[in-house]
Amino acid sequence: MTGRFGRQPTGWGSRLSARLSRWVHSVAGQVFALQAMIVLLLIAAGASALVFQARYDSERDARHRSLAAAEAFAHAPGIAAALISADPTALLQPLAEAARRGSGVDFIAVMNTDGVRYTDSRPELIGRRATGDLSRALAGHAFTETFRGEPSDAVRAVVPIRNADGVVIGLVGTGIEVENVSQVVEGQLPLLLGAAAGALLLGTSGAALVSGRLRRQTRGLGAAEMSRINEHHEAVLHAVREGVVIIDADQRLVLANDEARRLLGLPPDPENRNVTDLGLDPRTAELLASGQVVTDHVHLAGDRLLAVNVRPTAQYKGMSTGSVVTLRDSTELAALSGRAEVARGRLQLLYDAGVRIGTTLDVVRTAEELSEVAVPRFADFVTVELLEPVLHGDEPSLVTGIYTEMRRAAITGVRADSPLQPVGDIIRFVVPTAPMAAALDAGHAVLAADLNAAMGWRAQDSQGTRVALDYGLHSLISVPLRARGVVLGMANFWRADTQEPFDEEDRSFAAELGARAAVSIDNARRFTREHAMAVTLQRSLLPRVLPAQNAVHVAYRYLPAKAGVGGDWFDVIPLPSGRVALVVGDVVGHGVHAAATMGRLRTAVHNFSTLDLPPDELLGHLDELINRIDQNDTGIGLAGGAEEGAAEDVADGSAEPAGVTGATCLYAVYDPVSGQCRMASAGHPGPALVRPDGDVEFPELPAGLPLGVGGMPFEAAEFTLPEGSRLVLFTDGLVEDRDRDFDAGLQLLREALARPGRSPDQACSDVLAAMLFPVPSDDIALLIADTRRLEADRIAEWEVPGEASAVSRVRNAGAAQLAAWGLDEISFTTELILSELITNAIRYGSAPVRVRLLRDRTLICEVSDGSSTSPHLRYAATTDEGGRGLFLVAQYADRWGTRYTDRGKVIWAELPLTGGSEPQPADPLDLDALEDLAW
Repeated sequence: MTGRFGRQPTGWGSRLSARLSRWVHSVAGQVFALQAMIVLLLIAAGASALVFQARYDSERDARHRSLAAAEAFAHAPGIAAALISADPTALLQPLAEAARRGSGVDFIAVMNTDGVRYTDSRPELIGRRATGDLSRALAGHAFTETFRGEPSDAVRAVVPIRNADGVVIGLVGTGIEVENVSQVVEGQLPLLLGAAAGALLLGTSGAALVSGRLRRQTRGLGAAEMSRINEHHEAVLHAVREGVVIIDADQRLVLANDEARRLLGLPPDPENRNVTDLGLDPRTAELLASGQVVTDHVHLAGDRLLAVNVRPTAQYKGMSTGSVVTLRDSTELAALSGRAEVARGRLQLLYDAGVRIGTTLDVVRTAEELSEVAVPRFADFVTVELLEPVLHGDEPSLVTGIYTEMRRAAITGVRADSPLQPVGDIIRFVVPTAPMAAALDAGHAVLAADLNAAMGWRAQDSQGTRVALDYGLHSLISVPLRARGVVLGMANFWRADTQEPFDEEDRSFAAELGARAAVSIDNARRFTREHAMAVTLQRSLLPRVLPAQNAVHVAYRYLPAKAGVGGDWFDVIPLPSGRVALVVGDVVGHGVHAAATMGRLRTAVHNFSTLDLPPDELLGHLDELINRIDQNDTGIGLAGGAEEGAAEDVADGSAEPAGVTGATCLYAVYDPVSGQCRMASAGHPGPALVRPDGDVEFPELPAGLPLGVGGMPFEAAEFTLPEGSRLVLFTDGLVEDRDRDFDAGLQLLREALARPGRSPDQACSDVLAAMLFPVPSDDIALLIADTRRLEADRIAEWEVPGEASAVSRVRNAGAAQLAAWGLDEISFTTELILSELITNAIRYGSAPVRVRLLRDRTLICEVSDGSSTSPHLRYAATTDEGGRGLFLVAQYADRWGTRYTDRGKVIWAELPLTGGSEPQPADPLDLDALEDLAW
């Protein structure tokens, strides 16, 4: 019997040889051989690259580890002092060995500037000069190198050691021996070779599977036989004048001949794409994908009537493999349904325009949406020009007439290149008979069906219009964009590739489309204006420059929401005795009202802070103030006709209550002398506390109601902050959004704050980079403060006995302390103030009486006692024996005041550290006699 390739060979060996020969010469065999060769080459190249990469990574890791260990040891506390000691080796050798074991390097050597070793992991090398070029380190530059020499080859790093003046006094050399680096690489070779062998096996197996499937699909045919079959197939398929489409069971297009591509308007390379993704109208796509048997069904596809036949293909193993569709062009009936289809398309376009235009409140984006929705379904090119004030959100002029120039805001076309001026150019209308100027003057759309005959348009820019005509632009409709009777801009619809010019029906449609877009543009303009006003108001009400103080080192960030400015705010307020108040708050809502309310709250906090109230009492006063503001703004509590008039205004819609709704605040006071931080919250999230070791916690605060709710007192919490702690105050917009809950935001904030060693400004940037939303829906206020402590040598305290003779002793002790601080210039004034304050506390206060001097940015004198009675400044009458002491304090001190504590009060006074502006008496005063002055 003979087969496809001739007579069948006899014998088992002959048959096997024939099959192998046929398989080798088939397409499947050739593909397998090619795939196996490619896999082998790729695996060989990949294995080699991995070996070199492993060696490179190991050596680079050794450099980094050596440099890090050398830098850490060179800058460790006490190294410079040990280096210049009498016996550097005795001090540095144990430290170097401990550092070597901790860092995992092979050696750490400390050398003098001549390269002589003070320490080494090999004790026999101590006292010997290190080999190699050390000049770069002696010049003050750290470096790494692969060292070849005695005692062994190594990847080493050399770092200079500097003294307090920055002079290089020694060197630190660390390194890892090359032999150890190579062992790491060699240890990875079995794994790399095993992975290469596995990849080769998998690649070869995959190639065999692919080749086997290809052999089954090609039935073992060779390239020449398949070429002949394909030539016959192409000749028959593309010669017929009937469209043929083959669709598989997954509704993907398998084959389409030239006629089917023409009739259906298929895109290039439609094969293997789902019929719903070919750009066909939904009814046509549904018919092709249905797989139902159809005979001579008349179907409208675009502007053609097609006679469609659908038949399922032959089944294979009991399963349907798809369908075959044949198409014949029957355009005789197209004219009957053409106009109805055009009208339906226009209605659909208007519907799409209503959905797509105005999706954002951005003026430029709204103009772009207008141009995009009309191309290519109505025009080939669309340009939108807007008046300059409209682009900035300002109100356009109400004066009617011809506008001479606008700025192009959007352009969209069927082709990337365009003869029209680009976005951003100024478009001028200087010829009154041009379609653009005529449309603006008349206030309605103007049609120029043939641009070759539009002499006004051509005269406006002869060179530019010639380029446009040569490009193919031939028809134009100019539509003024008007809203509320005011012109906002203009839309121009152009045709170039579409052969039919615009007609009157098109002009009416363009006018309707422009009217709808103008309303959206005006809404976006008004939002832009309000947003700009609110941002300006908000930034003007926030602190521009933080006040000078030494208690905390502060950095801050404020970001307004994209949807509108809110009422988030923050503040840093210096308080007496070197203390500082940190404030952050949030007013619910957006817009100018929220920003104005924020300004009122910030001013109120500033005013209440001058009373030096505890945080809980200050929030209580602020809550009471907001209640009064709400009553005044909403008319609640007004008597008689005023209340009725306010109610009528609200009913008419002419006025709305503008109360403060949903305001929160966190107020914290930090004392750099004691390290105490006292804070209270009115419905605001508590702060984050970052300890010096980088541990982050969120201290529990007593829950307080938001401001304005009223009826409940506020509670304060007090914490002792370790020196170098960091307080982080924030609003909920930083951690919470529609896509992230509050707890998840706190965890993310904890991770962003956990890295120590950053300045507050760097921490602010890192936090925003980690937590900022792409489009934040709320304002964000972030305040990071590094706390500081006032050094003990800047504080002096004395206990004062309850006797008049103690005044002079404390005064003299204070004078001695001022002399020790180098403040002799203000000694006289300070003694005078101390005399008056201590005398008053002994006579009119109660025990215990204490005196404290603080040397900060100013000299702070504090006298505390157990009485809560505060003195008041007054003018003493001529006949009064006393009453002038407080007046003297007020005259000689820059500031003075009273602060109440849990067990009494503190009277404080601040003096400048220099006595340049200090009043000097003509004759020396007897300070002991001044103690008799009564308050």
